[in-house]
Amino acid sequence: MTNTSPSHPRGRIEAPGLIVGVDTHKDFHVAAAVDERGALLEIARFSATRTGYDRLALWAEGLRRQVTGQVADVALTYAIEGTSSYGAGLVAALRPTGVTIHEVARPNRRDRRLRGKTDAFDAENAARAVLAGTVTATAKTADGNIEMIRVIKCAKHAAVKARAATMISLRHLIVTAPADLREQLEPLTKMALLRRCAGLRPGEVDDPTAATKYALRAMARRWLYLSEEITKHEAQLDRLTTAVAPQLREGCGIGPDAAAELLTVIGDNVARVTSEAALAKLCGVNPIPASSGRTNRHRLNRGGHRQANAALYRIVIVRMRLDERTKTYVTRRTAEGKTKSEIIRCLKRHLIREIWRTTRHLRTQEQTAPAAAA
Repeated sequence: MTNTSPSHPRGRIEAPGLIVGVDTHKDFHVAAAVDERGALLEIARFSATRTGYDRLALWAEGLRRQVTGQVADVALTYAIEGTSSYGAGLVAALRPTGVTIHEVARPNRRDRRLRGKTDAFDAENAARAVLAGTVTATAKTADGNIEMIRVIKCAKHAAVKARAATMISLRHLIVTAPADLREQLEPLTKMALLRRCAGLRPGEVDDPTAATKYALRAMARRWLYLSEEITKHEAQLDRLTTAVAPQLREGCGIGPDAAAELLTVIGDNVARVTSEAALAKLCGVNPIPASSGRTNRHRLNRGGHRQANAALYRIVIVRMRLDERTKTYVTRRTAEGKTKSEIIRCLKRHLIREIWRTTRHLRTQEQTAPAAAA
């Protein structure tokens, strides 16, 4: 650990609380301590290792002791950037200590333009954002079944992207292949093409045709391997999402992928999403007030978690085709003059209400777990 020189002398601090902002990086973290009056107390730098995490916690605890001289008299709050990336290890190390940890999305852009950017500024801004009340989000715990779902979903997403890229490259290679080989392969359907290419025998690679066959065989086999991998990931997601949220999975149009996306947004510590309206805002389906003077209107929310929003959209589209209640609703709203886009937005908001209800057991489990442990 390498500490910078304190921004203020470490004397006795007559303040009732302490907020530690942390700007996280791959190899090190920069922390800035701010008291409840907004005074910057000290800035320090720590390595992004288990030893560094312990030293950061001891540093913050030492500052807290200096605030009033008694540990129990002052609250210690952390405001950490990148809690799901570079800050994940720090969050995991701090959580057992029982401190409050807030997730800070990004620095204030206006302040960055005026003051410039340094790691110390970012850490200080993170602390001040919590102090001002503009940041209230609780960091995800990432230590339960939903974290298992998230990492498998990431693996599947990577495999799907790689498979799509492989098919694009394979078809491009066919376009530029020697005429005889191209004429044999172009008429084939997708799976027939893959099977044919996977079974090609290039022999000695000593001419363009043999080299093209060799490359096509490699790409086709890669595509088939990735498809097998994706199938295994889907089976795991199906099993885990059904075990974690069986009522959610029973809903029409909610498959493993959509359920995994929605559960990942909520997180293992589901109590961090405090209400149905908060979940709607998190998924970007709540209307945003856009009123002025005598005009009272709302606009579309283009923020929120876009992958979760896309999952809601897919569920709604399926229900518009297969679910009788949804069909009836669409017919009624169409007669009222609503457009298809407006109806879909309404259905997504209704769907949030259903998701909130079907995940109630997760919130109950989280509330009863501490009591059972005690």
